[in-house]
Order: sequence, then C-alpha cells, then structure tokens
Amino acid sequence: MNGFAKLPEPPYFAVIFSSQRNGDDEAGYAAAAERMLELAAQQPGFLGAESARGADGFGITVSYWGSEAAIGAWKHQAEHAATRAHGRKHWYEHFELRVAKVTRAYGKPALPDNAPQD
Repeated sequence: MNGFAKLPEPPYFAVIFSSQRNGDDEAGYAAAAERMLELAAQQPGFLGAESARGADGFGITVSYWGSEAAIGAWKHQAEHAATRAHGRKHWYEHFELRVAKVTRAYGKPALPDNAPQD
C-alpha cells in the first residue's frame, strides 16, 4: 500500500482507522496487515486504501468504499473480524475508527518526471 489510492469521483465512503501500536509481534502484524489489504481488495465495493505509520507506532489507514453496505459487509467478513479481535488484544495500545462520507475530493496531480519544475 504505497502512495495514493486511485479513486472515482465522489461520493464514496472513507473508513479512517487511527492506531497506536504496542510494538509486539511486528512480523505477525505486518503479515496480517498485508492479508487484510488483499482480502479487502476482493470485497464488493472496495475502492482502495492509503496507510502510513510513524516510527513511534502511530498510524492511520484509510480505506475507501462505495457504500455503507459494503463497509458493513467488510466489518462482518469472518477473517477480518477474527483479525480485528486479535489486534485489539495483541497489537494496539489504542485505536479510533471513524466512517465519513466523501462529498468532494481534489488534489494536485504529480508532475511527470520530465516536466519543468516551478
């Protein structure tokens, strides 16, 4: 999950997961995070994701979905539910989850490598 998600025009939904890792089982966490992204990408309504984590263990992952129903289905997907429960018990000191409807989106596109810089 490197860089920006390629998303359609709004509206769509964002699930914002902010967390403070406890530093335990880094390899297990990394494998689970990779698996959850693979699994999410197979779910109807999944649009993409963006994630960042600092050296202090604080991270934010935003997953994008086409509908609230798709978010609900992902929440109840069995493997995802089991991984969430494991994470709450073993990987996180604290976390917050927020769901938002994106009604507007804009940005500055990246310049091609050969474009003049201002």
